[in-house]
Amino acid sequence: MITLTLYGRPDCHLCEAMHEDLVPLLRGRARISVVDVGEDRELEQHYGERIPVLVAGTAELCCIRLDAVRVESFLSNEHRQDPQFLDHRAHRPR
Repeated sequence: MITLTLYGRPDCHLCEAMHEDLVPLLRGRARISVVDVGEDRELEQHYGERIPVLVAGTAELCCIRLDAVRVESFLSNEHRQDPQFLDHRAHRPR
């Protein structure tokens, strides 16, 4: 099963809203790994205030607001063969 990574912070209302909106959209087709950027200096510097950020492999699907069309497109298998989506490990900024 595919894992999408949701970068955010605890008590972030936008992060909570994106997570809540993702659950019905995923409908068992993917799982969500939630990562607190405050626990990693590199992630904190990379994402800063641009959270929440939803990542598939090494590709950002959306940030701040859920892009349901892009997520649905990814989940429907249209873009899963793109190299940026093939690495399903947690995205790490370069």
